[in-house]
Amino acid sequence: MTRTRIVIAGAAGRDFHNFNVAYRNRADVEVVAFTATQIPNIDGRLYPPELAGPLYPAGIPIATEDQLDALIQTHEVDVVVFAYSDVTHEHVMHVASRALAEGASFELLSPRETMLVGTKPCVAVCAVRTGAGKSQTTRRVAELLHESGKRVAVIRHPMPYGDLARQAVQRFERYEDLDEADATIEEREEYEPHLAAGNLVFAGVDYAAILAEAERDADVIVWDGGNNDTPFVRPDLHVVVVDPHRPGHELRYHPGETNLRMADVCVVNKVDSAPQEGIDTVLRSIRDYTDASVILAASPIYVEGDAELIRGKRVLAVEDGPTLTHGEMAYGAAVLAAKQHGAAELVDPRPFAVGSIAETFRRHPHVGALLPAMGYGRRQVDELRETIARSGAELVVIGTPIDLRRLLDLEQPALRVSYRLEEVGEPTLADVLRERGLLDAPALIAP
Repeated sequence: MTRTRIVIAGAAGRDFHNFNVAYRNRADVEVVAFTATQIPNIDGRLYPPELAGPLYPAGIPIATEDQLDALIQTHEVDVVVFAYSDVTHEHVMHVASRALAEGASFELLSPRETMLVGTKPCVAVCAVRTGAGKSQTTRRVAELLHESGKRVAVIRHPMPYGDLARQAVQRFERYEDLDEADATIEEREEYEPHLAAGNLVFAGVDYAAILAEAERDADVIVWDGGNNDTPFVRPDLHVVVVDPHRPGHELRYHPGETNLRMADVCVVNKVDSAPQEGIDTVLRSIRDYTDASVILAASPIYVEGDAELIRGKRVLAVEDGPTLTHGEMAYGAAVLAAKQHGAAELVDPRPFAVGSIAETFRRHPHVGALLPAMGYGRRQVDELRETIARSGAELVVIGTPIDLRRLLDLEQPALRVSYRLEEVGEPTLADVLRERGLLDAPALIAP
């Protein structure tokens, strides 16, 4: 039998999931390679044979995306499958054009082909862009379910940056579990707030196995999406967060527009800080392209500790890395808090950046006088710590979802700031959950 030769273009997440559910056990298909982008240090590895299955006894190599053209030529690739998120529609078509020019077809797998069907109710929280406010929305949904007496398991979009075989199924219940898993800053930013709220967190690589384990521990599954990707689990309620600070992006980025069109509920976040023109634009997009209900929400900033310590200080603002990089935001909670509370100056860390942190600034020139908290491995964490120490700031203001003070031995005093979702008017998230029967007694959903 002639096997269709495929390259999956990804970023260590959606690509592995698509392989697992669509290709792993197909004798008529040969996935010759994955390509990697967006995330550092994920190329040059192997998708291990333990996960790839018996058709791939040697595993599957992971190359860089700039090798795509050569891979197509060398392996006579028939199809390139695009499988990563938060890129413009134009970017997707540039990758497609490279594939087509080399003689390969180009495909996108539909959410229907790749969503797992569970036996427990599932609420999916996704977004149209990274940094829209998905995390605080997910926490609010989990809080409401928890308060109604449900056992909640949060399944997080993959971030497998380490030993893939070891990370196939990950279960986090305590902070110590994060230490044992050698979790990166990026992982901790997503997991720790849920652990603090008493929710179980599951993640990893093999999401069929992850879903099965999570359902043993929970009455309701909450899918916590990454970037602007679509859910890996078929939701009974699909919540999509829209950002009026980036109006129009809901129609320009892949697969955020897909999420928008699939949404049952759209949360228009940050209405307390966005211009009315931006709010009107995203509301028009929701009205024109969906039948979704609309929830308006604010994201007020909270300073943990004495906010007066900021006044008059030379402040280094440390922000969530992915929100600034491929999310393309120019600032976050730390910058806003520093300005609101009278910082004398925002310290520009770029002259003091070292190693991969300096490279991050070179690759993302829109990032200005603030520091993206990149932390995809121990070396990068060390470089982040060194950049902060070299900055000469009098105070560090941390706007990341986790408290970096627990991971970094900072020389300067530091304050942490955070967002919390607050619905404005009606309907609320509680209203839509109740309407779907998700705040009632625990119940099984037939597959």
